[in-house]
Amino acid sequence: MSSLPEHDEFSTHAVPTDARVASFRVAAVASMVSFSLPTFIAGIEVSSGVGPDLASAAILGGALVIFLIGWLMGSIGARTGFNSYLLVRLAFGDAGARIVNLAFSISLLGWFGINLNLFGLAIAGLSEELFGVIPPELLVTIVASLLITVTTIIGFRAINLISTLMIPVLAFVALALLVTATSQTAPVVAASQGEMSLGDGISAIVGSIVIGSIIMPDITRFLRTSGGALLTSGTSYMIAQPFVMWVAASAAMVLGTEDIISIMLTLGLGLGAFIIIIAGSWVLNALNLYSAVLGVTASFPTLSARNVTIVLGVIGVTAGLMNILDSFVTFLFYLSVVFIPVAGVIIVDHFIARPGAYRATEVADNQPLNRWGLLAWFMGAAIALAASEGFIGSVTSVAALDAMLTAALLYGIAARLGWVR
Repeated sequence: MSSLPEHDEFSTHAVPTDARVASFRVAAVASMVSFSLPTFIAGIEVSSGVGPDLASAAILGGALVIFLIGWLMGSIGARTGFNSYLLVRLAFGDAGARIVNLAFSISLLGWFGINLNLFGLAIAGLSEELFGVIPPELLVTIVASLLITVTTIIGFRAINLISTLMIPVLAFVALALLVTATSQTAPVVAASQGEMSLGDGISAIVGSIVIGSIIMPDITRFLRTSGGALLTSGTSYMIAQPFVMWVAASAAMVLGTEDIISIMLTLGLGLGAFIIIIAGSWVLNALNLYSAVLGVTASFPTLSARNVTIVLGVIGVTAGLMNILDSFVTFLFYLSVVFIPVAGVIIVDHFIARPGAYRATEVADNQPLNRWGLLAWFMGAAIALAASEGFIGSVTSVAALDAMLTAALLYGIAARLGWVR
């Protein structure tokens, strides 16, 4: 697999046949993302919000929604060989794609910052507890960002290698965490429980993963067959992600605390905690930066991918030092509502409205603006937000699902009436 500088990671055209890889390698990358601090924290906070009785339903319900989106989007990526940003250009047109891709890139850099913030806090807490030394947050953030940026510059090959090597180790650590937690007898402190409904809990779970499912084509375009998308999405979203969230939620309930670092230290997972934090953050943020770079270079092909990677890495470091963790679940909720309609438009456009437009090997410039696609996206997000605030009734009681179904339905009707060209 070639590096970014030479082939630009196929940011403007389909991945050729000789660059495709086996399904298990792509599935390893997708599953590796599950073993990261945001996944542990999302599982803990959502289970605490909905309560023990509804925790499993919220986790599995959210996982099912994301699995279906990831499968369909991943299949489109494998069929076409296009990354998610080229698919957005086909579905929304050049002008519309710049709006969508810019929003995606900002969101991915926000995730980049959140993960760096979590990484810095976790390393500081672990180092103080295990070694009695607190490393400077700025130093930790900069070193982590350098490793991530270099990995991203090398490209998918480096991300895939790290994922393949670390998946068995992280799965073993997570299993050890579960076994140790369930062997405890009683919670030390009563776990807090919020007022979150099951629908809001599912939306928060969806929000914690939704960007990954929508940009699934960024990695499934390397698949040799579209059938590998089912394996990739199923392994990641129906096995790895729910397992990690359930492990975190179970440990939090047993120990009566929502602090994942305290949980790992209490259960004696010092070295294991370091492995999860470093490896998980490394791969997850490399993918975040990788996809953000693809979005910018697909929208502005004249820009150097290497320079874009460095600039976005610096912006990500800045975001990481801004401590944007305070409204984590709220961030996830609105993330799901705003971005999930994009998947609805692309799926309908590819499979129903304009399947012929996706048969090319390269996306030509001057794609016309698809006003109906943009309108469906805006309406889907607006209706879901209005329903979540109680202004109108919710069809499914899950805002994220309302958003996607509304966008898909509106766009499907426009296509049926012959308004989509």
